[in-house]
Amino acid sequence: MAFTGKYEVASQENYDDFMKLLKFPADIVEKGRNAKVITEVTQNGNNFTWSQIYPGGKTMKNTFVIGQESEMETMDGKKFKATVKMEGNKIICDFPNYHHTSEIEGGNLVEISTCSGITYKRISKKLA
Repeated sequence: MAFTGKYEVASQENYDDFMKLLKFPADIVEKGRNAKVITEVTQNGNNFTWSQIYPGGKTMKNTFVIGQESEMETMDGKKFKATVKMEGNKIICDFPNYHHTSEIEGGNLVEISTCSGITYKRISKKLA
């Protein structure tokens, strides 16, 4: 499956501005700036398990089915319901405060989040 794999953050654009916009405290922004977050994706058809493992052991895990409402979790642990869509090769989800897309480009996981005119882009290289 296209998304299945384990990825490590390789680069980020507009991280600070985006996190400040979402009102993350300065110490959390500082910790996350150079953190080597690992994203693990398991895809079985339209069924996904999407985990982000942060240094120190904190894990955020979302399980969803494309086109069906699912309970999800934000970066700061808030629960919400969303229907994840697939458009072409992109997974699209509207989080409470931002619009998020994910796709595989050149073997890398490319995630783009947009809120109030600020676009945060994270590229993660495939590890396995």
